[in-house]
Amino acid sequence: MKIVIQLVLWVVIGVLGYLLFDAVYGEVKFNDLKVVRYQKAVDKLIDIQKGQMAYKQLNGKFANNFDELVKFIDTAEFTLTERRDTLVLDEEATRRYRVDQMKEITIIDTLGYKSIADSLYQGTDRYKTMMNVPGTDEKFEMEAGTILKSDVPIPVFEAKVSKDVLLADQPKDYVTKEKQVLSVDGVNGAYLSVGSMTKVSTAGNWPQSYGDNDE
Repeated sequence: MKIVIQLVLWVVIGVLGYLLFDAVYGEVKFNDLKVVRYQKAVDKLIDIQKGQMAYKQLNGKFANNFDELVKFIDTAEFTLTERRDTLVLDEEATRRYRVDQMKEITIIDTLGYKSIADSLYQGTDRYKTMMNVPGTDEKFEMEAGTILKSDVPIPVFEAKVSKDVLLADQPKDYVTKEKQVLSVDGVNGAYLSVGSMTKVSTAGNWPQSYGDNDE
């Protein structure tokens, strides 16, 4: 009987040890996979952010949807300029003092034009698929509008994807825990996002380890 009890205890210890190892190793695998998927999504969000900032620079607002944004990137151009300071005769001061008076002015010369696609995406067409969430059939959610700041309407936009989408094939308890993360080294909240519809911000909510989160 003593031997039987010892055997049962060893079996129980073995099972508990395996379950503990599996739980720890399972979480390690989940975290490694999460980082890879987040990185791919962040790369897309950074491309969206770049396109939206260029759109606002030329249009004074953000694009409402991806079709509008992609069409803009396809056709729009940045004006290449050069600023230079020079001295010219100040005619009014010269008449007043009857002695030649000079003043400094800034001249902006137009040097040419460069397409936004070439400037921001190094001549690639990856912006045409930036709305697709990597590894899924889903698309990033995106909207744009304005919020009031000191009674002044300020353009804002937000693009995001739920962690549920990025981690759809992972254990639900891991995903639930991940959506509750509050850490300087993690992606806080239930979404991976850039911009905001509730405050004036074009930053991403990911840590710097995934890439620059501010434009």
